[in-house]
Amino acid sequence: MGDVTDIRERRAPARLKRRASCGRSEHRTVSLFWRIFSLNAAALVVAAALLLGPVTVSTPVRQGEAVVVLGGLALLLVANAFVLRVGLVPLQRLGHAMAAADLLRPGARAPVSGPSETAALITTYNTMLDRLEAERATGAAHALSAQERERHRIARELHDEVGQTLTAVLLQLKRVADRAPAELREDVGQAQEATRAGLDEIRRIARRLRPGVLEELGLPSALRSLAAEFTTHGLTVRHHVGGELPRLSEESELVVYRVAQEGLTNTARHSAADRAEVRLQPVAGGVELLVRDNGKGLGGAPEGAGIQGMRERALLVGAAFSVQDAPGRGTDVRLRVPVPAEEGR
Repeated sequence: MGDVTDIRERRAPARLKRRASCGRSEHRTVSLFWRIFSLNAAALVVAAALLLGPVTVSTPVRQGEAVVVLGGLALLLVANAFVLRVGLVPLQRLGHAMAAADLLRPGARAPVSGPSETAALITTYNTMLDRLEAERATGAAHALSAQERERHRIARELHDEVGQTLTAVLLQLKRVADRAPAELREDVGQAQEATRAGLDEIRRIARRLRPGVLEELGLPSALRSLAAEFTTHGLTVRHHVGGELPRLSEESELVVYRVAQEGLTNTARHSAADRAEVRLQPVAGGVELLVRDNGKGLGGAPEGAGIQGMRERALLVGAAFSVQDAPGRGTDVRLRVPVPAEEGR
């Protein structure tokens, strides 16, 4: 993950500078002030020319003269309204873009248009959004990297400390059971079973915190193991891993694994599904992960911390992430990870 962070940190300033310079060079337009000033000045010049020219206004004002004056006034108002409308439309678009901005869905920018002041404001906003997205991506990379280190530390302590302690307790209970009188052996046996169940749960938690199978056997085997782990009473998880997958970086493999893990966790906890599927297959330019269930679907519920965490992980490797209702019923979680041409060989 550190590599991803460094790449983003190096590329972000250059991208921001290029986009800012493009915005300044491509949108040199007349300012809104000079547009309105020129229009009003033209109207005043015409009025002065009429005043100093041979045209006169009778007293009382004749009907034709009144029509000409009112028509000129109406034309001036319409022209002013048109100029203001054209000048303020880009600001309205900017307001809509600001209201819809979401750092977890990067890339959307307000179109740069309108007078020079408005164009400069929109360009500044887009540059600020670039900077915020880059800073969020860098911060998320640091946070997730620290989270993975903490997961490894806790998993190691659970395995080495708590696991070894429970193993010693099991051995001690076995010796006690061998020496215990007949009327106590059933109680000691129940204590053994409870301790063994606790030891199995500790090992299961440690495996989820630190997917050793991912490091040792690779992503396809890790996904098969994950599907088997979530196949419990009431939930059947099928898996399909397509052949000839392009080679992924360690960061990309970890992102795919964590998204699949979180997707299956949401399925087991919230979807009320009895069937789920984990599918990893090659696509044009990368690989695609699909986690699908036949549960109750999204139902318009807001995104929780789990889905937002998956989005942040996807951003670290430049992947496209989506959550939507599955065909028929259920939920589809899709992650498409790009693979550079030289990396996929």
